Amino acid sequence: MAQLNYHHLQYFWAVAREGNLTRAARRLHVSQSALSVQIRQLEAQLGQPLFTRVGRTLTLTEAGRIALAYAEQIFTAGSELVATLKDGRRRERQVLRVGAVATLSRNFQESFVKPLLARVDVELVLQSGSLPELLTRLGAHTLDLVLSNRAVHGDAERDWRCRRIARQPVSLVGPPRMQGRTWRFPQDFDGLPLLLPGRSSDIRTGFDLLCEQLDVRFPILAEVDDMAMLRLLARDSDAVALLPSVVVRDELRDGRLHECCKVPTLFEEFYAITVKRSFQAPLLKTLFERSEAEVLAMEA
Repeated sequence: MAQLNYHHLQYFWAVAREGNLTRAARRLHVSQSALSVQIRQLEAQLGQPLFTRVGRTLTLTEAGRIALAYAEQIFTAGSELVATLKDGRRRERQVLRVGAVATLSRNFQESFVKPLLARVDVELVLQSGSLPELLTRLGAHTLDLVLSNRAVHGDAERDWRCRRIARQPVSLVGPPRMQGRTWRFPQDFDGLPLLLPGRSSDIRTGFDLLCEQLDVRFPILAEVDDMAMLRLLARDSDAVALLPSVVVRDELRDGRLHECCKVPTLFEEFYAITVKRSFQAPLLKTLFERSEAEVLAMEA
């Protein structure tokens, strides 16, 4: 069996981290042509292309993403060898890169990754952005998973794998003074100004449709795209807000807010999006094996 050429692997590692052949060659003090030859020889040995070229940028293929993960472990292990002999400590870590839509509840994100937070052998990389931005990173294998409250469907270009991991009712939440009575929707909220998600939200679309069907209208105190800001306004403005209870989980638990009622037929769904790969990150199994109730648990 042919042995891996670690010199070639180190050159690949440098190019992958730079994302540019010219910059990598300059840093390594070799010619660009010599570096290209080294990469091609490694690809020939592995039997897989490691890069695709997009303009002047080199983008990792799926095989390249896997090779990079191994290269990082190999060269990190080399550095740790010195540290191990000096201080007697050794550390092996897995890396999981998770993207989340910027407007997604922070409480939900925390609950989802909670099983990995206490593990010293795991490094979490959490990124936020718009859904199209995150899907681009997922397709380029720089993310392992995308969390979204909107489903996506695969097509001829991308074989997205979209699974629903949780579903919960959307509630009208108000200040503590609203406790002590049973609230009915919509009649008991007539004339109350509401804090609502922005019009680009699926929750808002569903709420507007429901109000149209019931022939009711509510004064709008504020429209808020970001769930983190909606949470703050709900907590501090003494107004009624429309949102999933997981967003204000902590405030409901300690009594700073009160769930008046669940809005009938209105739900938010949470999705985990991956792309078809020959080698999925093993840590994803840990996250996917929990029940919906565990993911949405009210405990912090």
